[in-house]
Amino acid sequence: MKAFIFDLNGTMIHDMEYHTRAWQYLFNNDLGGNFTWEEVKPQMYGKNQEVLVRMFGADRFTTAEMDRLSLEKERRYQHEFLPHLALLPGLQAFLEAAHQQGIPMAIGSAAIPFNIDFVLNNLKIRHYFQAIVSADDVALSKPHPETFLKAAAQLGVAPSDCVVFEDVPKGAEAAHNAGMKAVVLTTTHEEAEFDALPNVLHCAPDFTDAFFKTLV
Repeated sequence: MKAFIFDLNGTMIHDMEYHTRAWQYLFNNDLGGNFTWEEVKPQMYGKNQEVLVRMFGADRFTTAEMDRLSLEKERRYQHEFLPHLALLPGLQAFLEAAHQQGIPMAIGSAAIPFNIDFVLNNLKIRHYFQAIVSADDVALSKPHPETFLKAAAQLGVAPSDCVVFEDVPKGAEAAHNAGMKAVVLTTTHEEAEFDALPNVLHCAPDFTDAFFKTLV
């Protein structure tokens, strides 16, 4: 493969519990909801505004209100997760090996730039990535392929020459819709949840799995 495209949350860092926790707090403490963990967790994909619409309906908030709530949620998430911020085991070595091989890499994430910058700047890994596609750069979220297709275009690589790294079924489905193979990190979902997707090359708990050496 000629290029790697990484989802961020749950794929490069193991933080989805903190996102879920921040959303649940916002839903129940600030917005008067009564959502259980089991109700919130399956909604952890796509743009923040889409999450709010899925949970409360299309008519509850104005765009400005959703932008404000989104930022509040991210500030809570960052405050709680910062002491635990770290790349998944093996990822630093994998990024460096790919970099040394001249493999172009991109981030294709539904996160807002505020969160992407939080990770890249604190972990000092921005130099590995030649392209970043965030929630602000696309009209349609995963499983629509726009995020990954834009990343491939920015790298100047054909979609069929890209491997996507993802942690959620909707993300792996987006890769399939983009004509890309996917490697799944099982940080938040079980391997069996990806069985219906024909583009999944491999599933692993982190980047120490021997499979990753075959890619670089």
